[in-house]
Amino acid sequence: MFNFEEINLDRIVVHNVGNKHLEEDLKLSKSEIDIDDDDVRDVLLKYFLSAFNKEEFYHFQNEADLNMNEVYCYASEFFENNESFYDQSTNIAVHLYEKSNHPNIKGGEFYLVAFSGCVVDGEVCNALGIFKSENKDTFLKVYQKNENFELGCENGINIKKLDKGCLVFNTEKEKGYKVCIVDKTNPNKDALYWKEDFLDLKLREDNFYHTQNYLDMCKGFIGDVYNDENEVAKADQIDLMNKSINFFKDKKEFNEDLFKQEVIEEPEVASAFDEYKEYYQNERGTSVESDFDISNDAVKGEQRHFKHVLKLDKNFHVYIHGQRKFIEKGYDAARDLSYYKLFFREEN
Repeated sequence: MFNFEEINLDRIVVHNVGNKHLEEDLKLSKSEIDIDDDDVRDVLLKYFLSAFNKEEFYHFQNEADLNMNEVYCYASEFFENNESFYDQSTNIAVHLYEKSNHPNIKGGEFYLVAFSGCVVDGEVCNALGIFKSENKDTFLKVYQKNENFELGCENGINIKKLDKGCLVFNTEKEKGYKVCIVDKTNPNKDALYWKEDFLDLKLREDNFYHTQNYLDMCKGFIGDVYNDENEVAKADQIDLMNKSINFFKDKKEFNEDLFKQEVIEEPEVASAFDEYKEYYQNERGTSVESDFDISNDAVKGEQRHFKHVLKLDKNFHVYIHGQRKFIEKGYDAARDLSYYKLFFREEN
């Protein structure tokens, strides 16, 4: 995990990167900004860093060769020669402009920031920050005029809403550096230009990755195998989801044998799970580890994708959070309808 308590903002330069597809301009500053006001420096640190709050790390990559990843090369040149900071800011801004070629991409201010005093997994290192602000908020301004107070409004950047960000830590260079990102503006596929087209990143294979990967495989197994088509009741599907996520929430270390023993339980289901794991690894071209330390951040991130709702026609939604034995399914021949019977101790 990273620690920003002793971090310093050493250098900063701002450019404006428009949408190339819409023939907007790329406007480059002539020099860096000198920040003498400590309050402004503190505001910038809060704006740039507060959104980085989980331990999900990436590496730069390139299908042909890592040294062909442009941002990786520019970051490397800066770490080797700090005096090239401004030159690297223009190089990266030009590269971002070239990748801003979809009509839905918004133009905005581009910031390159040099940090020192970062602590990442206990290691002190420098970092290069790459940020972009795309959205403006309207702020109400109250000011005094003569003996009255007047109201006005201004457009500006909300320091609590970083649109896009990337921190490149000067460690693990040979693997593509340790990198973390933020992208708050576009959840749809058009926004992949920041992570994939511009930065070209892959997940770092650490505990976060292994936890996320395994939970994603569990979700796939329930959706593809342990499902209606194989005559598995919805309540049983939800029960397996609950037991899976609860196992990860309750344990500090993951062990696959223990997981199958406590969560999957039935030998025939465990056999189908093993077959699906083999399929998943071949299909994704990835390895699913059987033992690793569980990342709480990854569990929290994946938990929202595990659905706990049993939808019955358009009349009822039943939320199941555990204890499968307290819900029974039956069939009423007189009504020609299925039903669920719920058992509970207290009504709130």
